Amino acid sequence: MDKGEAAAAETASTGRVNSDLRARVLSALVLGPLVLAIVWWGEEPYTALIAVGGLVILREWFLIVSAPRRGPVPVIGYVSVLLLTTLVHLSYELVALAFLVVATGALYLAAGGGRTGRWTAEGLLYAALSVAALLVVRRGALGEAFTFFLIATVWVTDIAAYFVGRRLGGPKLWRRISPKKTWSGAIGGLVFGALAGVAAAAVYGHLNLVDWLILGLALSIVSQIGDLAESAVKRRFGVKDSGHLIPGHGGLMDRVDGLVAAAVAAAVLGLLLGGPLHEPVTGLGLM
Repeated sequence: MDKGEAAAAETASTGRVNSDLRARVLSALVLGPLVLAIVWWGEEPYTALIAVGGLVILREWFLIVSAPRRGPVPVIGYVSVLLLTTLVHLSYELVALAFLVVATGALYLAAGGGRTGRWTAEGLLYAALSVAALLVVRRGALGEAFTFFLIATVWVTDIAAYFVGRRLGGPKLWRRISPKKTWSGAIGGLVFGALAGVAAAAVYGHLNLVDWLILGLALSIVSQIGDLAESAVKRRFGVKDSGHLIPGHGGLMDRVDGLVAAAVAAAVLGLLLGGPLHEPVTGLGLM
């Protein structure tokens, strides 16, 4: 390749990056405020949003792992997500967990068992636990503030990691799984994400900001692990994006992988620290 061809290739690459960045920004400006408004609006619209998100996540997972597109598999999968959402919304969490075990086994068998059945059933577990965690962390006197804290932490982690990584470059975080991510981006995302979470907590009048900062740092790390885990699944199946739903971002899974990982981690940590299954974040001692 001569210098002219190399320059043309570099120009084309830069144009694609700029176009992708514009699409990402525009999508965020439209969808971000909409999601935040629904979170603030109340439990019912929030539950509806999470239910739709769970269905989309499951659909994208099925496409990634090449699960059967017809027959009992999609029926069992989508109906299970809706029923589990309803059970958790009605505070039947133990019933929902028991139902999930049965539904996961049924989906495994419906997909023919083996490798295909395992990956298909894991998709239901991923979608269902994502839905359940995002619903239960929104509950109680702390729920709204915690959800905004969680969203601020994860979103700013993702945004800061992208821009800091592009600006500073440096060693790759995990080249084989996600070749564009860098350690500089991961650290930048960690710092700015945790600070954004603290700012969200401060807006709600919480004064024990050191506790929120520590939790924000932990959840920022978890969100980045969730992002890498989803990248590993996509690479395992030779898929670049989970879908094309959001211009510039890919599929819904590409945008919420870190959020659902952090939500599940927060719910589990709250339970381990003594919070009830109905409102696990009360166990985090943030009041």
